[in-house]
Order: sequence, then C-alpha cells, then structure tokens
Amino acid sequence: QVQLEESGGGSVQAGGSRRLSCAASGSIDSSYYMGWFRQAPGKEREAVACIGSDGYTHYAESVKDRFAISKYSANILYLQIDRLKPEDTAMYYCAADPNRAADNGCGNKYGIDYWGKGTLVTISS
Repeated sequence: QVQLEESGGGSVQAGGSRRLSCAASGSIDSSYYMGWFRQAPGKEREAVACIGSDGYTHYAESVKDRFAISKYSANILYLQIDRLKPEDTAMYYCAADPNRAADNGCGNKYGIDYWGKGTLVTISS
C-alpha cells in the first residue's frame, strides 16, 4: 500500500552537510508516523529522528542539534544533516507507519509497517 524511496546519500567530508529525501507513494496521508533510522556495520538499526501525526519531532541524543527532520507533505520527507561525523556513517532508512505513536519518542525498529531500501551515507575524515 505504501512505497518509500530514499535519495541523497553519498560520500561527505567530516564537518559537512547532507540532505536526505524520502519519497512516498501509495495510500499514505499526513496522519502517518514517519521517521529516519540508520544502521552502521555490526550495529542494530536505530531511530535517529521521527515526526508523529501531531507534528512533534524527536531525535536520538547522538544526533540532536545536528539533524533536522521535516515533512514537506504527506509524500515528501527530509532529513537535514549538519556537522557530520565519521560515526554517522551508515545506511539510512525511511520508515512509515499508520499506527505508531511518536508522542514519547521514536521507538525502536520493531513493528514498523513500511521501509525504504536505504541510502548510504559515508563520512570521510
């Protein structure tokens, strides 16, 4: 019912910036929870930012003040990343769910209904 496609990844120098995009198609509307997750080699997939149906945003402590999530419409989601660090190197995934609540944080990777295939962000020192 919902398809997600990320774009904007690539190789970036430490301290630089990048904007990731997520294009959604299908039966999605503004009431969906939407978020960005990332997975580094050998680590669990973790939420870095999300926006709930109420419009409130949440961030992981490791990226707070450097990442910014925004929703242009029900079909377009962005993640602005500033002051990139080598530790930010990961595959970044767009996620959407019609029922998840984000009033108390982004939650973990389990139970998310829809995922994109990911876009790779590599940070060089």
